[in-house]
Amino acid sequence: MERVFAALATRIASASGQPVTFALALVTILAWAVTGPIFGWSDTWQLIINTGTSLVTFLMVFVIQNSQNRDAAAVQAKLDEIIRALDQARGEFIGIEHMTDRQIEAIRAALEKEAGHEPGKLGTVDDSVETLLERR
Repeated sequence: MERVFAALATRIASASGQPVTFALALVTILAWAVTGPIFGWSDTWQLIINTGTSLVTFLMVFVIQNSQNRDAAAVQAKLDEIIRALDQARGEFIGIEHMTDRQIEAIRAALEKEAGHEPGKLGTVDDSVETLLERR
């Protein structure tokens, strides 16, 4: 079931971000709006679009979250491999995504301080690059 859901979620998430899908949604809304006078702007007419959009939104939350979770896990695995492969990289950073927000923020602050920045107040990109190059 997990593989089927992952494959389905990937396809739906990919399709939902396409211009043709946006156009289809826009056409649906326009068709609904045009039929308003035909149905006398009735409660049932309004209920149709409200129910449809609610159902699509509800289901898309799970599809998009699943896709984002898999993407984030893949990126973390790739970053862990880069850390593992580089001689000067610190292996203790592997797996920090499992720490609490407070622990991760403490690590970020320490890294910013190590880079010569006041935590929370980074300099320019050029400053950061210069600092990194000096470490080598």
